[in-house]
Amino acid sequence: MQPIWNKIIKIVPLWIAPNLLTFSGFVMILVNYFLISFYDWDYTASGTSPGLVPTWVWLFSAFTTFCAYALDSIDGKHARRTQSSTPLGELFDHGLDSWATSIFVLSFFSVCSRDNGKTGVSVYTMYIYLSIVLFNFMCSHWEKYNTGVLFLPWGYDISQVVLITAYLLTGAVGVEVWQKPFLFGYYITDALVILLIGFSLFLSFPQTLYNIHRAHLKKTLKNDSLYEVLLPLVSPLLLFILLTVWVVFSPSNILEKQPRLFLWMVGVTFSNVICKVIICQMSSTRPELLHWFLFPLALVVYAAISGLLGWTEEAVLATFTALVTAAHVHYGICVGLQLSEHLNIYIFSLKKRVQE
Repeated sequence: MQPIWNKIIKIVPLWIAPNLLTFSGFVMILVNYFLISFYDWDYTASGTSPGLVPTWVWLFSAFTTFCAYALDSIDGKHARRTQSSTPLGELFDHGLDSWATSIFVLSFFSVCSRDNGKTGVSVYTMYIYLSIVLFNFMCSHWEKYNTGVLFLPWGYDISQVVLITAYLLTGAVGVEVWQKPFLFGYYITDALVILLIGFSLFLSFPQTLYNIHRAHLKKTLKNDSLYEVLLPLVSPLLLFILLTVWVVFSPSNILEKQPRLFLWMVGVTFSNVICKVIICQMSSTRPELLHWFLFPLALVVYAAISGLLGWTEEAVLATFTALVTAAHVHYGICVGLQLSEHLNIYIFSLKKRVQE
């Protein structure tokens, strides 16, 4: 994709701040997600009601996905081009990526549709699919925490191209293309899930372990003890254990009733946990053993699976999701402002701050 990005970067005005490119791409992802959610809140529109989502929405999704992909790919180039590379820009980029990763997936689920007895993907498969994607993202930054190098496999580029192609195909042919057997009785969505799991288990994760092992042999590993190496994984793994317990043992089958809300909450909590790891990696500090999100989440999960919440489980999920989303946004704003002041720069401008 580099030839394309090298051409696009030439038309970006030099006065535009790199962070503005990054944020614009993220906003486009959000707009696309909320637009699809408006037409397909419960992931059934493509299955039980084909045509409920207008064709222009799928084409708009392809456009916004490509724009976000392009902006995320050229923001670093533009920063070097304008000599404005900063730790704030790196954190801004990776922090938004940690949230955008889940939003990309949640938007794509509307193309697949949830299981309707004949076609579609079950909400439990959606949860597993999302978890695997987030696991890959976590591994990349866990690797950087230990080696100092962020190695991004081609899976990211492939996934973006697949998303754009899927939206264009849906807009051109209709959602019916996902409801017909593709090869040997398997649907296209089955093939995508198989490819995702295969890529994660046999390419991405082994590559991460190999890179960390190679850094250990070269004595360039940033952490000597096994405890320090594994420490960033504790909170993310506990997070997914708690979420999985809630999914499996929920008396009201909360994932079946509110898949979009629950999966959004998964993405937000993961993003906040990983942002802490990214900051520790950038500042060469030790991450906390237990992220504070885990404590209220554990209480909610216990209350849910024990039956204490009863019929209020959905309302509690909505409240908890709103609170963690607000906390995550607040955290991002605070960190951005603190770094901006510390580095004497503006977040969305190339002008220097005036010292008081």
